[in-house]
Amino acid sequence: MTIQPQQPKKRSKKKIWKKVTLTLLTCIILLLGSGFAYEWLASRNAEQKYQPPGKLVDAGGYKLHINKLGQGSPTIILESGSGETSLSWRDIPEKLSEFATVVSYDRAGYAWSEKAPTARTGENIVRELHTALEREGIDGPYLLVGHSLGGMYARLFADTYRDEVAGMVLIDARPEDDERETKPILTAEKFAGNPPASVLQVLKLSGAMRIFQDVLLDGLVAKEDRGQFINVISKPSYFKAKEQEGNLAHTTEDAIRGQDLGSLPVRVLSRGIPQDYAGFGFSEAAGKKLEDIWQKGQRKMLNLSTDSKQTVATHSGHMIIHDEPDLVIQTIRSLLTHLQSPSPQ
Repeated sequence: MTIQPQQPKKRSKKKIWKKVTLTLLTCIILLLGSGFAYEWLASRNAEQKYQPPGKLVDAGGYKLHINKLGQGSPTIILESGSGETSLSWRDIPEKLSEFATVVSYDRAGYAWSEKAPTARTGENIVRELHTALEREGIDGPYLLVGHSLGGMYARLFADTYRDEVAGMVLIDARPEDDERETKPILTAEKFAGNPPASVLQVLKLSGAMRIFQDVLLDGLVAKEDRGQFINVISKPSYFKAKEQEGNLAHTTEDAIRGQDLGSLPVRVLSRGIPQDYAGFGFSEAAGKKLEDIWQKGQRKMLNLSTDSKQTVATHSGHMIIHDEPDLVIQTIRSLLTHLQSPSPQ
């Protein structure tokens, strides 16, 4: 008896698998397409709902979002930390505006500010802020308030425009030797750092960040701030600007290292609760070393001026502006009173 070849059945199975694969790919493409369309529509609606509270001001080739409140001199300038915006200060600007002029703003690419054509070096960031302040008629003297990475920008601003700066408050500011002292530890711990900006951009544009925000943003963005983060802050330009700021932060460290501000009043407000390094995958020993480096850097900032004082926010982690906002306001107001007091004859 002759056995018939089974080729037709094999071809039939191949066709079935091709159809199944094609169907799955089509479903995935449709699902992804729906996510991108959903995010596009949601973002467009958010533009109408979340209007900028301040003004867009020319900073030299692009526009910065600047929000000015109150009146009086000197003018308080709030410089936010890495990845933080004018919204990060919550109601601190409004409370400060009861007795002073206060300016909060968004760096290029952040929140309502446009993307900058220049590299995100401290030099460019400081110059462009100064340009925007001049063009908006917000003159010095300035009382600079810098949180985290913003503290380094505040210090560079004070160095660049020394005659226009009356005083400075550094809120758990990044120390000038942070990168070169922590890099060996991060390398030994195989710390991967933040996800690439390109990955975060896809998560946002695809709608995944909006849909799964409680999972993806857990431990990174406070729950009460997530609506603003998703709808205002997390634009593709934001992730790119934040990444570039981080990559170029060492150039700002180099620019301010060994800084001497003479008798400029400087107030250092430092965290009292260590970072949760274990949550980022660091060993206990590495976490202790990193915290020691940070705290040593806080104390070193007392050498910036002959008129410097340090306060430890005992109930705060790095986000002192959220944990103890009243202490932040009290520190700024105390320095403001000091600046406005007549000098002894």
